[in-house]
Amino acid sequence: MFELLAKRLIAPQVWRFTLRAPGLAAKRQAGHFLILRPTADSERIPLTIVSSDPVAGSVDIIFQVVGATTRALAAIPEGGTIHDVAGPLGHPTHIENYGTAVMIGGGVGIAPLLPIAQAFHAQGNRLLTILGGRSQEFLILEDDLKPVSDSLLIATDDGSRGQKGLVTDVLRTLLEKEKINLVMAIGPVVMMKAVAEMTRPLKIKTMVSLNPLMIDGTGMCGVCRCKVAGKTRFACVEGPEFDAHEVDFDSIRRRLGMFKAEERKRMDAGKVA
Repeated sequence: MFELLAKRLIAPQVWRFTLRAPGLAAKRQAGHFLILRPTADSERIPLTIVSSDPVAGSVDIIFQVVGATTRALAAIPEGGTIHDVAGPLGHPTHIENYGTAVMIGGGVGIAPLLPIAQAFHAQGNRLLTILGGRSQEFLILEDDLKPVSDSLLIATDDGSRGQKGLVTDVLRTLLEKEKINLVMAIGPVVMMKAVAEMTRPLKIKTMVSLNPLMIDGTGMCGVCRCKVAGKTRFACVEGPEFDAHEVDFDSIRRRLGMFKAEERKRMDAGKVA
């Protein structure tokens, strides 16, 4: 059992939890994730380790309530327990000084972007950060990202904050004005694909953190398989970060779409509370 030390609603249906997990806190690096089950009967879900405090023995996660498992997780009170947590999982982000790097986060994809941006900043990179959301109320972690960003730009679908439009609209302007050495994009699949197609002709190194379905997080089940450079890769043990120009985003969208369709069927049948 893992104690929930603190919980805070940071955007509509988006929670930040602090868990007591000394082992994870001691070993976690940027890019790592964990897999947890709120209860013994829950599904296993992967979540990014947003931050850690090795002294306090705690880690922070951020998640959006979208289905039965995340609803069960959100319902746990402070002082309550999460049934099991496994991690840290995945490859940590490769960090080096590239020069000028653009960090792009969309929606809850901003959560995994934070520790990566902090690590790139610590390595001496000049960071141009772009955050996007449906509206200003869905923007998260802006105050956390400001200290590590040389420039922080905002895009919202409705124009309630920053530039009206998409993160790719902001990126296009930066690419016209700046010499960019690296782009890191995390968010909806359609956004990551659009970023990849924008940087491909410019031959700018572009990395994405994939979010395929996962179950065990150890490469045994194969659910997280994705196509990269024409080969099947397991995001849980070989990722979650890959070269964006080699990723088959359409296959990922199809697999995620199958899951969402099945979830809707379960809800229509009254099998999901």
